[in-house]
Amino acid sequence: MLADETLEEQVRRRYRQPKGVEQFGIELIPDRLKTVRWFDLFLIVVNFLINPGTILISGLAVASGFSFTEAVASQVLGVLVAFSAYVAMATIGADYGVPGQVATRMAYGRRGATWGPSLLRTAASIYWFAFQTVAGSMAVVAVLDKWLGGQHSLFWVSIIFAALQVVVALVGYGSLKVLSRFAFPLKLVVFAYLFVLLASQGGPNFAPASVGAYPGMPGPHWLLFATWLNGAAAAWLTMITDAADFCRYSRTRLDMWLGTLGAAAVGTTLGAALGGYAAPGTLGRTANPFEVVAQMSTSGLTVLLVFVVIAFDNWTINVLNLYTGGLSLSNIAERLGRFWTTLAVSVLGVALSAVPDVVNGYTGYMNVLGNIFAPMAGVLIADYVVLKRTRVDVVTLFEPGGPCWYWRGFGVAAIGWTVLGFVIYLAVPMAWLPTAVTPIVTGIGYYVTVRLLSARFPTLARAGRPGEQRESVEGLDQELVLRRSPGPVREAY
Repeated sequence: MLADETLEEQVRRRYRQPKGVEQFGIELIPDRLKTVRWFDLFLIVVNFLINPGTILISGLAVASGFSFTEAVASQVLGVLVAFSAYVAMATIGADYGVPGQVATRMAYGRRGATWGPSLLRTAASIYWFAFQTVAGSMAVVAVLDKWLGGQHSLFWVSIIFAALQVVVALVGYGSLKVLSRFAFPLKLVVFAYLFVLLASQGGPNFAPASVGAYPGMPGPHWLLFATWLNGAAAAWLTMITDAADFCRYSRTRLDMWLGTLGAAAVGTTLGAALGGYAAPGTLGRTANPFEVVAQMSTSGLTVLLVFVVIAFDNWTINVLNLYTGGLSLSNIAERLGRFWTTLAVSVLGVALSAVPDVVNGYTGYMNVLGNIFAPMAGVLIADYVVLKRTRVDVVTLFEPGGPCWYWRGFGVAAIGWTVLGFVIYLAVPMAWLPTAVTPIVTGIGYYVTVRLLSARFPTLARAGRPGEQRESVEGLDQELVLRRSPGPVREAY
């Protein structure tokens, strides 16, 4: 058995990657490197959820007519809906050390996963990176304009801000842990300061009682609530194919569950509460809480703290956007290492950050992505949790002609139900929460289809049943490094 250090060095040389960065891309994480406990995972995910984007979204929800309570509740419930599916798929990372995009081969096939989930997730990562960068840059510009006077260029602030975030993502998972340990306590201190500042210096409208009593626009809000909840759920469902990426260094499945679900509840509540608190004080006229703070105080301490929280917010979420985007691209371009695919995604993300309109189309973009990722979530959960009962032979994810090869590398049943789910999503009224309904319908449809067709198609029958591990992770990784495919299973199909 190869030592982990030797294996990592072989991976580095295979892809010609720099030393000192994470080397593993589509390769599995050896058991001896799976040492991350629940609190480190909690810090990584909670920092991902507390970011300028989620803060701004809550303010935009109030500006659209919500009360403070409705704005926070729509975001929290939307994320929890998505994370119920997210955590289910994260188990494959904790159990097997498999990256999420490789895991999608279970249902979509090797080629189907490449040109379906991986391509879509790469595009979503680039969009999310640009969205978060522009949202953070808007906050920076608001503070600079108030503090220094004049008008600062959102274009150049976005470009510089984006470029500074690339470095940590290129280093990899280790840098995420270190950054998260510093960022979260600092964010808590700054958030506490900003809440006190808003409540004490903003006037009567910013008092806690006034913010809590702010009614929003007159009339019933269910359709509006469903729209924003659906948008929040759709946004995080786009992460379902990356769930295993964050958890593949986890020590146990319990560490993954505690860290991920705890972070979802805490992170979304804190981020949404700050954005939702500032907007009611302006009667919904100003959605950006950092702009409200900048108008309220120009003291050196306030400006410094706002800069710090914006910088750490953007780094912690956008590092993960680039990291997962790089792993997604690695599943497409297997002969490029994780470092190089992350660099490619970074270049595209920085370029898109020069387009401020990516913020204005948030709900539209998220609903389009939800149209695709919602049925994909249903298919993946039905396949991994129900059909395979969370037991996978990871060799089959890599071997040509094996159970996950399906029809010329494409899982036709999974692709077909994803397309049908796209249509179903469009047909479901917004008030019925299509992001929740669509995965259930497509998951049931996929399960029934596989069961009915398994008797006629032996390949589908083999792929749709629980697997048992046939080879060590180190042995499989060595074959991947040497570009030898695992031998196909000797069975007629």
